[in-house]
Amino acid sequence: MGPTNMEPVAVPPGMASKADIRAAALARRAQVSPQVRAEFAASLALDGASFAQSHGARIISLYTAIRTEADPAALLARLAAAGRATALPVTQARGEPLVFRRWQPGDPLVRGPWGIGEPAPQLPACAPDLLFMPLAAFDRHGHRIGYGAGHYDRALAQLRVHQNVIAVGVAFSVQEVAALPQEPHDQSLDFVVTETEWITCSGP
Repeated sequence: MGPTNMEPVAVPPGMASKADIRAAALARRAQVSPQVRAEFAASLALDGASFAQSHGARIISLYTAIRTEADPAALLARLAAAGRATALPVTQARGEPLVFRRWQPGDPLVRGPWGIGEPAPQLPACAPDLLFMPLAAFDRHGHRIGYGAGHYDRALAQLRVHQNVIAVGVAFSVQEVAALPQEPHDQSLDFVVTETEWITCSGP
């Protein structure tokens, strides 16, 4: 079985850039075994659906997993089968927030700028109030490092102006870092779910 539930990686202040932290976390993520991946996908489908129900989410955004990301496809399918409104993000130009469009299994997908499947343009835009988000690294304060383009940060900032939004990072435990650098534009996570636990983020 691949690595799981390791102690958070310590990053001394000033010793590593976001790019360095990202690269190291992604390398650890790539080592997670297929068994752990499959088990997490199954548990996420159950626990994520219960979480959405208990928090009264109206529209739940998920994502199409790429490379070695934890895969929420089973959760999306379970939510859609239960009649919940689900959505996927659409990537805009660099520096622009994501746009979210309603999507459920069977709806058309098109290839986005990064080769990721995204809802076709004719599907309606929406404003999700619960987001399950991919990431490269996280800490228990809710700080997150993504892939460097800032799309999710801008989208969350925009959504949070108009409504309460719950942001849940989806990751493997090996992606945890003891403390991450934070910049003014960064948007914090409310929760992180891994293959071993749900983490309620503690804030700054």
